[in-house]
Order: sequence, then C-alpha cells, then structure tokens
Amino acid sequence: MSSLPSAPTRVPFWRDVRVLRWAFQLVVLALVFALLFWLYGNYQANVAKSSIPTNLRFLDNPSNFTIPGNDLDQSAPVRDAFYQGFLNTLQVAIAGIVFATILGTLVGIARLSKNFLVRTIAAAYVEVIRNIPLLLLLTFMNLAVVLQTFPRIEEAWLPLDLFVISNRGIAIPWFIGSAPILLAVGAAAILAAWATGKIRARISDATGKPARAGLYALAVFALIALSGWVALGYTVTLPFVDDRATDGGFRLDPSFFALLVTLVIYTSSHIAEIVRGSIMAVPRGQGEAADALALKPGVKMRLVILPQAFRIAMPAVGNQYLNLIKNSSLGATISYFELTQIAQITVGNGSPAVPAFTLTLLVYLAISLITSVVVNFFNRRLALVER
Repeated sequence: MSSLPSAPTRVPFWRDVRVLRWAFQLVVLALVFALLFWLYGNYQANVAKSSIPTNLRFLDNPSNFTIPGNDLDQSAPVRDAFYQGFLNTLQVAIAGIVFATILGTLVGIARLSKNFLVRTIAAAYVEVIRNIPLLLLLTFMNLAVVLQTFPRIEEAWLPLDLFVISNRGIAIPWFIGSAPILLAVGAAAILAAWATGKIRARISDATGKPARAGLYALAVFALIALSGWVALGYTVTLPFVDDRATDGGFRLDPSFFALLVTLVIYTSSHIAEIVRGSIMAVPRGQGEAADALALKPGVKMRLVILPQAFRIAMPAVGNQYLNLIKNSSLGATISYFELTQIAQITVGNGSPAVPAFTLTLLVYLAISLITSVVVNFFNRRLALVER
C-alpha cells in the first residue's frame, strides 16, 4: 500500500520571491527618501549660513523693471510681473498650439500627395526643420528675419493698409471693447454651433436627409457672433504709422512674433510626421470604400481618413503640445517677457533665486498637467470602443 504524498513544505520568507521583491522595492524607496532628506538638510544648513530667505515675501517687493507693451511700471509688485509673464506664456502657447496643429496637419497631408513637387517640398520642410536645434532656429528668426529682414518703421510694409510690419513689431487690426465679454460671446457661439451640428446629425439619421451640419453650425456661429458684436457696440481700430511708432490696432512685439513663428515651424514639422504616419495607419479599405462611393479626394480626406487618423495621432500630438509649452521658456534668450524671463530679471534684481525659480517651475508644471488632462479627455473621447 503506497503512502500518501506529503504536503509541500512552506518556503521560508527570506527565500520567498514575492517577499524579496517587496523588500527590494522598500529598500530602494528608503534610499531615495534618505537621499532627499540629506539634500534638504544640506540646503537648509546652507540657507541658514547665508541668511537667504526661502519664503514668497519677495512677491510684494517692487519689480523695478518694465515690460514692453504693458502698463506695468517699476513700482508694481513682483507678483504682478509674474502674472503678466504667466499671461504672456499662455498667449504664445495657445496661439502656437493652434497654428502648429493646422500647419502640421497640412504638411503631413502634403507628404502623401501624389504631386511630386508638393510631396518633395513637404518632405524637405520636415527634414530640414527637424534637424535644426530649436535655440539656433529661434536666434536666426529673431536676428536674421525680424530685426534684419523687416524694414525700419519709417519704411514699414502696409499690406492692404490693414497691417504695419516693421522691425519694431507687427501691428494688426483689433477690437475696441471688453475682451472677457467678447470671449464669452465667442464661447456661446461655439457651443451653439456644436449643438446645432449634433441636432442636424440626429435629424439626418432619423430622416435620411443630408445633415449639412457644418453649414448650419457655421451659420449659427456667425449669427450669434455678429449679433453680439453689434449689440455690445464693438468696433475695429486699424493700425497706422505715427512718427517712429504705431498707433491703433494691436502691436505684436518682435520677440513674441519671432518666438511664436519659431515654435509653430518647429513643432509643426514633428506634428506633420505624426499625421503622416497616422494617415498611413488607417486601414486601406476605408479609403477604397470612400472611392467606391465616388467621394472627391478632399471630401474623402476630411470625412473618412482624417477623423480616424486623429484617433491614432492624438497621444503623440499631445506630447508635442507639451513640448511647445515647455519650449516657450526659450523666449528668455530673445528678451520675450514670459515666466522664465521674469524670474531671471527678478533674481537679478535681488530676489531669492530658489523660491523664484521654484514658483516658475510649479507654474509650468501646472500648465503642463492641465494640458495633459485636456488632451487625455479628447483622447478618451476619440478612442475606439472595443466590443
């Protein structure tokens, strides 16, 4: 009679793989915390010896500098200067994201064009721009294009008498009235246009009639925007040359223009490759089905290919948005008064460096995290739902 198999012996905890894995992770975590604690202790000791303040009270001190194109005077607190630098960073980041997305999409489509000349120019654009250091491209744009190619103010270019282009900046037509109210009207018009497009799509699904959602949405947007413009009494002011300066309209600072154009050109070259790869990743049968329906190439690209390509491209394009926001800090090299430039000038005027740059770091971190949340939201909305 055979004996029953004995129960397996329990592995000692010092030989258990799971225990050893957890123990290793805890040891690494403890070492990291010990290193951070040691560095913080050294920092506190050195600060105590040098009597350097580490609080944010410097924000109440006078800034002692002015910002071009802003009413901020030298007696204004540093807090106001940082706020203006934050706004300047947002301006170049938002405008850069919009224009880089449009240009990158167009160049990405052109990379796949059947026209040899269009395809070659787009490929040359991407290969050249992607292989130039961003700082070098920014310096070239500022020194060679804006300051040397653009004419002096006395000989300013006046395209259609609507713009004033010189090495002192670009003046564009602008509105007279409250900007927040105008933004609210624009947001309401966009929301109404989006709702109109959804309603037209539902009607088309129920009746089989053409939706023409874009046409109806555009009409609703224009109606609401124009009605708000007229009802609130907004007017347009045109720029003109006044002696050695410009008056009227809105003047874009030369450094802002150079930074914006550089970021758009550089980021669009990367977005173009993402869009090209995403278009090629769309199943070929989708394009063949559109051809079978006799859709024109432009309609096929707009309604069939691009919507599916952007599902694929969104995560990578979102990373390029983050890179553009962080690269805007290079504006400090050409004296554009964004966050980094404000922090450098503030520290140069006697403010403590560590809290000033820590504050700048946290603001950039907040902007990037908010951008990531927005991009991830759209990524989830565009993602394919598996069944």
